[in-house]
Amino acid sequence: MQTIISAIIVFIATSIDYLIILTMILAKLTRKADRRQVYIGEYAGTAWLVLISLYFAYILNMVPEEWMVGTLGLIPLFLGVRAIFKDEDEADEAMEKFEARGNKSLFWTVTLVTIASGGDNVGIYIPYFASLDWGQILVAIAVFVIGVSALCYIAYRFSRLPFIAETIEKYEKIIIPVVFIGLAFYIMWENGTIQHFLGI
Repeated sequence: MQTIISAIIVFIATSIDYLIILTMILAKLTRKADRRQVYIGEYAGTAWLVLISLYFAYILNMVPEEWMVGTLGLIPLFLGVRAIFKDEDEADEAMEKFEARGNKSLFWTVTLVTIASGGDNVGIYIPYFASLDWGQILVAIAVFVIGVSALCYIAYRFSRLPFIAETIEKYEKIIIPVVFIGLAFYIMWENGTIQHFLGI
């Protein structure tokens, strides 16, 4: 249950900014076939981010001291602090990439935009996966699969209500830093990093 809850928190924290991007993309589409390409592209992009993160997490799990793995918690800590002071709008940048490619291939466009916008996701996924065993990782991946479906469904509903995207954009500045910093301390505590440095 703890793994399910933590996986839900990680997925929401890393997807809340992309919810705005996905909502803006879907708002421009009218055909069901186009929306289906967007959904598949979102799954493909997320799968690549997860696979990359799992690869690096696997390598890092070979580190002999568990507390050293916990130092990866400094990555989400950095991302959380950066999010407080960050001025650039990631949603606008992603939409520029989407519009530059046009509707040539929605699947590939959404896949590439998801990967390009997923730098922060990888920074969170690597230390998170490194703190789990393989059974817990499978549970987390199952949560992510369901999460992508929920993300696409919510984004589609929101795309019909433009003011919703504006509200999310307003509060993401508060939610993302709080969750990232909280996750950083969770990772460092679970791996004994904080205890190691405090001499507990």
